[in-house]
Amino acid sequence: MIKINFAGGAEYTSEEPISVYDAAKEAGLISREVISAGVDGVTVDLTHVISKDCEVKLYTFDDAEGKHAFFHTASHILAQAVKRLYPESKLTIGPAIENGFYYDIDREDPFTQEDLPKIEAEMQKIVKANYKMERFTLSRDEAVKLMEEAGEPYKVALIGRVPEGEEISFYRQGEFVDLCAGPHLFSTGAVKAFKLTALTGAYWEGDSKNKMLRRIYGVAFPNKTLLSEYNTMMEEAKARDHRRLGRELDLFDIYDEGPGFPFFLPKGMVLRNTLEDFWREIHQKAGYEEIKTPVMLSRELWERSGHWDHYRENMYTTKIDNNDFAIKPMNCPGGMLVYKRKIWSYKDLPLRIGELGLVHRHEMSGALHGLMRVRCFTQDDAHIFMRPDQIKDEIKGVYNLIDYVYGLFGFTYHVELSTRPENSIGTDEMWELATDGLRGALDEIGVDYVVNEGDGAFYGPKIDFHIRDCIGRTWQCGTIQLDMNLPERFDLSYVGADNEKHRPIMIHRVVFGSIERFIGILTEHFAGAFPLWLAPVGIRVMTIRSDIDEYARELTEKLQSEGLRAEFDSRNEKIGYKVRDAQMQKIPYVLVLGDRERETGTVSVRSRKEENKAIVMSTDEFIAMAKHEVETKSL
Repeated sequence: MIKINFAGGAEYTSEEPISVYDAAKEAGLISREVISAGVDGVTVDLTHVISKDCEVKLYTFDDAEGKHAFFHTASHILAQAVKRLYPESKLTIGPAIENGFYYDIDREDPFTQEDLPKIEAEMQKIVKANYKMERFTLSRDEAVKLMEEAGEPYKVALIGRVPEGEEISFYRQGEFVDLCAGPHLFSTGAVKAFKLTALTGAYWEGDSKNKMLRRIYGVAFPNKTLLSEYNTMMEEAKARDHRRLGRELDLFDIYDEGPGFPFFLPKGMVLRNTLEDFWREIHQKAGYEEIKTPVMLSRELWERSGHWDHYRENMYTTKIDNNDFAIKPMNCPGGMLVYKRKIWSYKDLPLRIGELGLVHRHEMSGALHGLMRVRCFTQDDAHIFMRPDQIKDEIKGVYNLIDYVYGLFGFTYHVELSTRPENSIGTDEMWELATDGLRGALDEIGVDYVVNEGDGAFYGPKIDFHIRDCIGRTWQCGTIQLDMNLPERFDLSYVGADNEKHRPIMIHRVVFGSIERFIGILTEHFAGAFPLWLAPVGIRVMTIRSDIDEYARELTEKLQSEGLRAEFDSRNEKIGYKVRDAQMQKIPYVLVLGDRERETGTVSVRSRKEENKAIVMSTDEFIAMAKHEVETKSL
């Protein structure tokens, strides 16, 4: 007798092995929305046969696991269409990704935008044919023979990397067969709506020494309504593109002379400095001390930290006095030296050290994207050194700090807990202590979180924060990582109550992630219309006639003396032109002055929220209102 427990409490028993689909159907749980399932935590096709007692969870497109199976099937439909239209193409990999799928294809003639509608039309035929997704397995020799006969050398190479004894599986849909571990949908007909979104190049295995492949990106949905919503979101995202807004609002830019190295312009520096001042303010209140470590340090340090052996290809290096040096890709090793400068007592811990540290990483040119992916950026790093008994409280403190910051900017977020990976270091006891500390802190806070088994860093488990912007996109920004590796490598210690040396536990954490990327996210989130406390220019003063200019200058100086970022538009232009220009620059408040305002000590206020409506109020009333908005950091 096989006992099957479904998530939600339903149970089903079977006398003999049964597919997930049939078991769910018999239990009255199946519906058209169900895409795949988890059996004892492993995601499988609905055709997967259950042969022993197990726990089963059914997934829909609303679940990450369901989306993965859906997108993965769409990538196979793409590959089948390409092979029909361009049979000389060689297939490599076609994974599902967070927001869709892609397939990397070896083809001498690059695909063009004109090819995409042809491929989409062929994909539509495959969907209409509603081919079953049939899984089958082969021995290694049989698998190699099948792919060699199909003329797929990359698939043969991938088969050669499958560990001995591990199953080699394929999926067939109509005439098309692909090497794949799955899971997939029942059939191609479920992919009701899709769109091919981009063409790029990608090196085989991400190595620039290998051949350049052609990558086709796409998205797919169970219905056309979701696709329409996606297209609307993409149009909105295009209008909010931080690269365009950065130039139009004169905030930041990246020039050909420095690919991946952003320039911050005067207004952008006001925005950046405001964010950094805010960072310092909240960290000082939370008990952090700020440090600054050098941008360039010796090879010996990077060998000790492990970066020289494991990260050197991403580092910029040079020689000084015939010795190797590297520009830092991370701030952590410098923080280790700061800790090691003196002997610490258990009473000194936790020690919280923060740094706005400029780091450099050699990113491939094809991966660069505005401020979102650059080669130099400022990480808002902090390192906390603590005793094992302090883990839970310190995690809660960091979590509450991150929660406050994201709420202030109007972001919602979800949390993921990543646990011990296979290639980890450290003892079972330390991993259990660290993971229980993270899990316990999240449970005490009462936050919902997803567990990513085996997805932690090799040196410790971590919590990741994925913020959601105002048009529904998610960005991974904040992280809390427990590290048992660097304290060991750098022989860090503190003197315990027993007068013996002990190894501290270390937290790496960021809130913004990087200042540059967070500014890019904020620019798109607010569409360049920053709240008053962040706006580079919060108030623009202008006059109807030039004989009122002196009064306008006096008012502007008064606003500035009150800590408000105000400027006077003294250009010899019509008032309508100047008002429209201020609106285009997304300035929160425009003050228009005429004879009446000068005589009565009032201002005619146009708010960005209601551009076509002017409100007359006293100068003091406006200043009080604006200062309150800044002080409370109102959105």
